[in-house]
Amino acid sequence: MKRLRYPLVAATVAVAAVSGILILSGVPVAAQYLVAVYALGIAGVELVRMIARLRQGVIGVDVLAVLAIVSTVLVGELLASLIIVLMLTGGEALEDFAQARAERELKALMDRAPRTAHRVSPAPGGDTIVDVAIDDVVVGDVLLVRPSEIVPVDGSLTEASGPVEFDESSLTGESLPVERRGGDLVLSGSVNGSTAVQLTARRDAAHSQYQSIVLLVTDATAHPAPVVRLADRFALPFTAVALLIGASAWVLSGDPVRFAEVLVLATPCPLIIAAPIAFMAGMSRSAKTGVIVKGGAVLERLARVRTVVFDKTGTLTEGRPTVTRILPEPGFTEAGLLQLAASAEEYSSHVLASSIIAHARDAGIELLPAGQADEVATAGVRAQIAGDEVRVGKLAFVRERAPSAAAPALEPGELAISVSVNDRFAGSIVAHDRLRENARDVIGALRRRGVRRFVMLTGDAYPTAASIAESAGITEVRAGCLPSDKVAAVARMTERPVVMVGDGVNDAPVLAAAEVGIAMGARGATAASDSADAVVLVDDLSKTVDAVAIGQDSVRIALQSIWIGVVLSVVLMGVAAFGVIPAAVGAGIQELVDLVCILNALRALRGPSGPGRSGAGRSDAGR
Repeated sequence: MKRLRYPLVAATVAVAAVSGILILSGVPVAAQYLVAVYALGIAGVELVRMIARLRQGVIGVDVLAVLAIVSTVLVGELLASLIIVLMLTGGEALEDFAQARAERELKALMDRAPRTAHRVSPAPGGDTIVDVAIDDVVVGDVLLVRPSEIVPVDGSLTEASGPVEFDESSLTGESLPVERRGGDLVLSGSVNGSTAVQLTARRDAAHSQYQSIVLLVTDATAHPAPVVRLADRFALPFTAVALLIGASAWVLSGDPVRFAEVLVLATPCPLIIAAPIAFMAGMSRSAKTGVIVKGGAVLERLARVRTVVFDKTGTLTEGRPTVTRILPEPGFTEAGLLQLAASAEEYSSHVLASSIIAHARDAGIELLPAGQADEVATAGVRAQIAGDEVRVGKLAFVRERAPSAAAPALEPGELAISVSVNDRFAGSIVAHDRLRENARDVIGALRRRGVRRFVMLTGDAYPTAASIAESAGITEVRAGCLPSDKVAAVARMTERPVVMVGDGVNDAPVLAAAEVGIAMGARGATAASDSADAVVLVDDLSKTVDAVAIGQDSVRIALQSIWIGVVLSVVLMGVAAFGVIPAAVGAGIQELVDLVCILNALRALRGPSGPGRSGAGRSDAGR
């Protein structure tokens, strides 16, 4: 027999049905005893739970529910007792319904996670295709993705593939399909169009984009919202007011029924359910817009943000630097300098590395293998190439081995990558990374949302950083920062909460140090995404404005739901004190109040509202 999902609800309905049959059979006393014993039993269960919560230091409104049940039983208002019991036992069902509605977008993301892949294996008579579990896919596997199937892992289209359309709406929120060609990266979670394609796995399942999103969502739903604790702080004064009104009505009227009638209207569900529902709805709305928020507490802090700190490369800039000049020193050629730099940068995760490698490949330059290589965070990469130590990165990093290294003259917005071979300065590669088109609009939108201070923290040289900051409308710039410098700078900021927006592995420490760390994680899972409190899945800076807007809306609606419940309950208790509302009717009215508050909480699912709605158009690097 299938287990009942809500056994207490079923038991309450059964008691109501049996008591009704007993009344119709002419034995009302038996019906009264049945309801009284059952109601007092439920009150006993709630009392035990209440004591357990009190031992944990949590004072809730459950004391009012227990008193309401006991008082209605003692004054003979057994129908009201049964309605209150149904309200309590049905609260879980109502909460599950509201929670499911609020979590709809989050659950949709998790439910669509791919579970199998079609592995292509060479065979004498032709390729064979074997279905394997997604966790069995390894980097380098060739996979078949049939029309309308979900891409199982991050991979690159085989060179034979022509233009293919993919639906990336589950990743980016964009409804229009995107076109990919041979060699292009396709992220897991994308939906193939009408043509079967093959791709080579670039990441395993655990590190692919969609699976990373699922992990973020799972983590997000496990964090409680702070307004739940705020609701507990409402509970003590509300309980005191309810008891005062009830006791006053009893004393002034001399009728103990008045006390019961007042308490029937003093069990507001909003203090228990509506507030967390509003936060879960806000998290779901964030997911739909392309931002995964890791818990209701993050939304609450976003709502109060006063300082926003930006990294430069890949955050305020597009993160796709283009090489503009190659400046070799005597004894080196442009092609030779580029070949050495690109060969070493193959072992770097920085956005500049991919730009240098791409420039070398476009020039037809073959990269050299490295015997040993390692990356020094925020500084550069060193590699043993053909027996020589090649260093690529910041000027100070290169000067450690080549003291004669010097910085070239730069135009505004340009940055230089220095290169050395052993103790010789080999030259510089100059690149330019454009400011995002909507960066200035994002700053303006955040200012309208209440942000008072904007800061840029970057490892770049000051002239490059200052040029980008001025174009974005940021006046406070701190350049040449190591990760520890960024953490210290955030710790010293006085206008809090502080939001840090960054994208690279080097930003992970400061993202964790800020009250809210927002990672621009559109290019795949990174340490920054793991350390951040919110992850932007789309390469769009304006999503930071959406995150703040959703946080503010969620907090406002959660508090609004609490106050609606409290105010309506107090007003109704005042009316009931004069004997106008019978206990059974009052119990029904209270259930309607609860429903109104929960429906109001679900308004947090709606689109951003109020000042600064992103209004910050869409935009499509130093270490």
